[in-house]
Amino acid sequence: MDRKQLVARSLAKARKYQDFARWIGDRETVHRILELTAKLKRRAQALAKPSQNRIRRRARQIWEQHGRPIGRDEEFWLQAERELRETEELAKRIAE
Repeated sequence: MDRKQLVARSLAKARKYQDFARWIGDRETVHRILELTAKLKRRAQALAKPSQNRIRRRARQIWEQHGRPIGRDEEFWLQAERELRETEELAKRIAE
């Protein structure tokens, strides 16, 4: 499962739990569920945040998927960077 899918799954769980909280009358339980949704959203945003190491790992995965060609380093780096930025934007948009 790729990072984008992990982020989307965490945010989907957060939304689901938040919806469940609307149906519960017990304040303590609602409070705990809302804490869990906040934690899931923070985790998703942390997973989505691009870093040099994450970009490097993803670029290497892309390079290996393409048969380890020589001379396409920058192309794969930029693709990895773009994918991680898209994931970060998805997390920001959905977590709001």
